[in-house]
Amino acid sequence: MNSPSLYLIIALAPLVGALLSGLFGTGFLGRVIGKTGAHLITIACVLIAFLGSVTVLLQVLDGHTFDGAVYTWITIGSVSWDIGFLIDPLTALMMVVVTSVSLMVHIYTIGYMADDPGYQRFFSYISLFTFSMLMLVMSNNMLQLFFGWEAVGLVSYLLIGFWFDRTTATFASMKAFLVNRVGDFGFVLGIGLIYAYTGTMHYGEIFEQVSRLATLSFPGTDWQLLTVVSIALFIGAMGKSAQVPLHSWLPDSMEGPTPISALIHAATMVTAGIFMVARFSPIFEQSPTALSFIIVIGAIGALFLGALGIIQNDIKRVIAYSTLSQLGYMTVALGASAYSVAIFHLMTHAFFKALLFLGAGSVIIGMHHNQDIRAMGGLRKYMPITWITFLLGTAALVGTPFFSGFYSKEHIIEAAGAAAAAGVWGASFAYYATLIGVFVTSLYSFRLYFLVFHGKENFRDPSPEALGDHHALEEDPKESPWVVTLPLVLLAIPSVIAGIWFIDPLLFGDFFNGVITVSAEHPAMAELASHWEGWVAYALHGFVTVPFWLMVAGFVVAWYFYLINPALPAAIKRNTAGINKVLENKYYVDWFNEQVLARGARCLGTGLWKGADAGLIDGIIVNGSARVVGWIAAASRRIQSGFIYHYAFSMIIGIMALLTFFVLTVQ
Repeated sequence: MNSPSLYLIIALAPLVGALLSGLFGTGFLGRVIGKTGAHLITIACVLIAFLGSVTVLLQVLDGHTFDGAVYTWITIGSVSWDIGFLIDPLTALMMVVVTSVSLMVHIYTIGYMADDPGYQRFFSYISLFTFSMLMLVMSNNMLQLFFGWEAVGLVSYLLIGFWFDRTTATFASMKAFLVNRVGDFGFVLGIGLIYAYTGTMHYGEIFEQVSRLATLSFPGTDWQLLTVVSIALFIGAMGKSAQVPLHSWLPDSMEGPTPISALIHAATMVTAGIFMVARFSPIFEQSPTALSFIIVIGAIGALFLGALGIIQNDIKRVIAYSTLSQLGYMTVALGASAYSVAIFHLMTHAFFKALLFLGAGSVIIGMHHNQDIRAMGGLRKYMPITWITFLLGTAALVGTPFFSGFYSKEHIIEAAGAAAAAGVWGASFAYYATLIGVFVTSLYSFRLYFLVFHGKENFRDPSPEALGDHHALEEDPKESPWVVTLPLVLLAIPSVIAGIWFIDPLLFGDFFNGVITVSAEHPAMAELASHWEGWVAYALHGFVTVPFWLMVAGFVVAWYFYLINPALPAAIKRNTAGINKVLENKYYVDWFNEQVLARGARCLGTGLWKGADAGLIDGIIVNGSARVVGWIAAASRRIQSGFIYHYAFSMIIGIMALLTFFVLTVQ
């Protein structure tokens, strides 16, 4: 049942599609493959990967796992680095999530990018991303993990800057690339430390040495070695999964086409850090300090980054800040040692957030690519399929009982509370932050929903600031073609019922047994299990909990503010100008990065250039040595007169000096 050939087919099929579409459809090696050929080939390859992933998941459920090398990549002395696969429940679940969302995005792209001149190139990129993500989640060693980690970052750079003729897109792609390099620096340090102290890159061999590593200190300090390793690895996750303060790249990445917003920045790439921490749970469980650091960082993102979505007017940016908030929730679960809950929310979030992004894209098509929600309104009767699927995605996001997001988000909040009761430092803050975050999530989600699908039809006579560079619609919006709406319907199904299907095996069954490690000192999961009585009872009980009523409060406030009394938000904005300015400037994180870090780096670079390079190296070492040689040569020229008696006199002086030295030495 364990077939490395099947695993290779799953991983390499999207790569084949990417190469064919990219090489033979973009003009690189000719234009043998047209638009139709490009999407048929890449969709077929991703479909193969999806069907293979489902097959692998079924095999894993039957108890068939795999951990082995496919081939040896390099041998240096006695050290061999292999390319291999680890197929276990965590990997199989991630494979299905990645390939299913990717398949929906590929189909959706046929309609969304139909008129784009870079059609074949886009399909090549998203298939290449799928291959990179599969290599990341299927790896059984840190070398291959790092390859996938960097590959998704590279393809992300290409996709965010896909419309490279736009200055904003090129700036956003460069920003994403540079911010992720900061996180990756920490990630490389963590990998290097693990290899230095274990002598292996293989996950299993590393985890076997965790008990020994837990007794070691970081050289020159009294810090626990695994604390340093865990924090270094998590810094990598902070960049990839957009955690504070390495989060600022993700909202700007909305400059790329909408399909990649769903594929990369909602469902897969940004969750790579969450997956990595769960995979390395045996290491993180050895460091309470690292777990506290993680839970605090996640709580800050869950509350404060979500609040930024309240003031956004770009439909995609509202959803982007929602992604930042939900990534914060997942990180809180990791810090509470509820790794399975984090992965569960990763899965449910992948479906409903991809649905929301693709739904936003459908709206953008109907609005002739105007993304300002102030120019929308009343689209419910013109785009009924987009409307109902978007509403289902919103219900899942805010945590409506019986919807998928309810089961995962509610358990994150409870896990934070259990961690606080167990004395985990920072967990109390995380509990209240995630609790308040429920109200914030409901407020910005229903604000978006009401302004887009209900109320006044502002697209008929939009305000100048909402119109921007676009033109007012001359006709009523129309529903998107079936290649756009079909993925919405297919994603809406798991957005509603995935929680019901998967909560029992993922959280309270044996699905993650032997895969995720939780120490006895962290009782959050045991506490959750003690109160579990089934998905029906849990959802019914949800109607009387604090998070539910906070969600209802957010709904009511949004309904009153944006449908009943739309003048009130503007009045509140005028009376809270200071707070609004802070929010509009995104807590000045970008300002700090640009004015302090970037300028500081420029000043440091200028100082090193002028002082070290031009002054020390060129001025003293290179040019200085040349001048010394010149001076010696000038002095030597004066001695070389050409007169024999001058040379004889010099020889006599030399002999006298040697005799004097000899006499003094003998005495």
